[in-house]
Amino acid sequence: MKKYLIGFYYSLPIQLFLLHFRRYQIFLIFWYVLFATIAGDFMQNFGAYALYLSPEYLGSVNSISTSIVGFSIGAFIMSWNITTFILHSKHIRFLATTAQPFLKYCINNGIIPVAFLIFYFYKAVEHNHYRDLLGARDIFFLAAGFTSGFVLALLIAFLYFFGADKTIYHRMASIITTANKHYVEALKLNPLPVDKREKEIRVDFFLSAKLGLRVPRDVRHYAPEFLDVIFKRHHFAAVIAIFIAFLFLITIGFFLDNPVFQVPAAASITIFFAILIAVAGAFTLFCHSWSLPILVVIYLSVNWMYEHDIIDLRNKAYGLAYNQKEGRPEYSRATIDGMASPEFAEADKKAFLRRLENWKARQGPGKPVMFLINVSGGGSRSAYFTMNVLQRLDSLTNGRIMPQTVLMTGASGGMLGAAYFRELYWLKQRGAPIHLQDERFRNDIARDLLNPLFSSFISRDLVGPAKKFQIGNKSYVKDRGYAFERALRENTHGLLDKTIGDYTLAEDSAFIPTMFFSATISRDGRKVLMGSRPARFLMRSVRTGYRVFPESDPDAIDFASLFAGQDAMKLQVSSALRMNATFPYVLPNVWLPTNPVIDVMDAGLRDNFGQETALRYLRVFQDWAKANCRRVVMIEIRDRPIGEWEKPGDNSMVSFLTKPFLLLQNNWFKLQDYYQTDQLNYLSETMGPQFYRLCFQYVAGEHDNYASLSFHLNASEKKGIAMALNNDGNRLTFNILQQLMK
Repeated sequence: MKKYLIGFYYSLPIQLFLLHFRRYQIFLIFWYVLFATIAGDFMQNFGAYALYLSPEYLGSVNSISTSIVGFSIGAFIMSWNITTFILHSKHIRFLATTAQPFLKYCINNGIIPVAFLIFYFYKAVEHNHYRDLLGARDIFFLAAGFTSGFVLALLIAFLYFFGADKTIYHRMASIITTANKHYVEALKLNPLPVDKREKEIRVDFFLSAKLGLRVPRDVRHYAPEFLDVIFKRHHFAAVIAIFIAFLFLITIGFFLDNPVFQVPAAASITIFFAILIAVAGAFTLFCHSWSLPILVVIYLSVNWMYEHDIIDLRNKAYGLAYNQKEGRPEYSRATIDGMASPEFAEADKKAFLRRLENWKARQGPGKPVMFLINVSGGGSRSAYFTMNVLQRLDSLTNGRIMPQTVLMTGASGGMLGAAYFRELYWLKQRGAPIHLQDERFRNDIARDLLNPLFSSFISRDLVGPAKKFQIGNKSYVKDRGYAFERALRENTHGLLDKTIGDYTLAEDSAFIPTMFFSATISRDGRKVLMGSRPARFLMRSVRTGYRVFPESDPDAIDFASLFAGQDAMKLQVSSALRMNATFPYVLPNVWLPTNPVIDVMDAGLRDNFGQETALRYLRVFQDWAKANCRRVVMIEIRDRPIGEWEKPGDNSMVSFLTKPFLLLQNNWFKLQDYYQTDQLNYLSETMGPQFYRLCFQYVAGEHDNYASLSFHLNASEKKGIAMALNNDGNRLTFNILQQLMK
């Protein structure tokens, strides 16, 4: 038994498995991410596991979508095999004298890939059966699709390497045969002594191409240079394969506007991992011990070009003018203070007072009830929940909620749903035959946005050439920001293909509620407020009767005023929404043409619930509201419960070690809740008994998991979000609102 255990331990599969943990452990990080993602332990809140277990392609989960993911995982495994083959071949020189050494390496290097595939199939079947409620037949076709894609990737790779292997051995066969013949004759006269040199790995057995056990051949009679030549030719063939894959991805980038080429997000992520591993392998092959110094030089060079505006990884806001550097506004304290001067603030306030007077004139006799609607960030789950709530409100109030709403504001995903619903309402106002409660509008806003985004990231942002498009005489680069906006416009049937200036007349006339889009300046945390006209009275908190010295700087920037010379009113609504929802790394930061340049990110970093802007707006016009309105009702639509007591604390050692670093991140939205509750209480005290705040909350059901925080929802998540409208808290809030409408 001991003999068999020793033989098993010193077999090539086991030795390669252990070697990965001793050398180049960085490549195991990719495997950890894949295993943890499938298990639901990595980025669970963002729904990463569902991207792999229920991949969506062209709007549905089917065998085609799983086959694409299977192909990408096959490509990843082959990329990993190629790279580790390049790095570890010096420890397994005996493979150089066998036929098809790369195939044998892949077979013996299969422990981790096979373990992953078994784990993946188990979790996929479990997810599809219990979460997606699919039958055995549907699950079989999904599994068959994955398997076919995976096998196709392996076939393509091995057919290529078989051809390369045949070419190499055609040139080397005579040398190998002669060396073996001389070796056999020499052994008869003078056997070679036992090799006592210390080796990285000891191999007693390896698996052949037919999965039979073979004893490795002694290769000491070959010149090391000769073995290196064989391996280097295989390595070169591997690098050529990587180069061909790059050309293929670049070609795909030219056709990404066609949805057929927008592969499932899981496939894009996996291909991204494959690219990183492949580049690392190629880099190591050509640079050897100079890899680290060359990487430092490359980094310093790219950083220098970035600092001198030769390259720029940031994205532009479409519709805004960037070409005239001389006319860019200064981003300085003097400029911001000047914009927020009492004279400018008062002029803008008068324009908005006219809007309020026009709104009141449309309400009929008597004092109306004024509504302000705030929506929270939260990706597609917030967009879908917002649309569900607004449709239910429209139904319960017989279409009166939107005419009585003066302001809509918020962050990220919630604004996608709010902007789409407002546009549908505006179309109906102009006579379009639209039923606002139609289910298809909910499905529109919940359609996938991740696939085009990640496909563009891989095929355009990383490896593809810069492809441009025009808006008028302005030129912009197609990247994942463009892909996101294009998908959003397509999902909403082109209804959001407008500029923010297109809404000026409708908002001035109070046909539709005023809407403020916002974003957060990454440099100093100030809020950028984007609307159809300047609103400089919102740039700082309302001044009270007492004086504060020194006076605080404005904490918000009025977009229309600062960029009046850069065609601010021609900003695309889709760009405003994207700036509102620029989740870090998922979407590119948007840079704005100021001097110095600033860039903006997700509005949720500053105000995830939209309350800050609404409270400041109401504080400015509280005297008018008290004199002209019977009640003022602030409606908050949020994708998470207040307090979030439902989430248990993590008591693991990892949590204990990381808590000091992640304290602010984990409590960011709670901190916003705390200080906004204070603001709300101050305003409520000032406004008196005519002020109300109603909150609709998405709370997952007792047996449901929370919908993921991403731009992708699966069928079970959409069902859970829709059901959340009927929980006890939301039903009570709907009833209270109906009473307040009377």
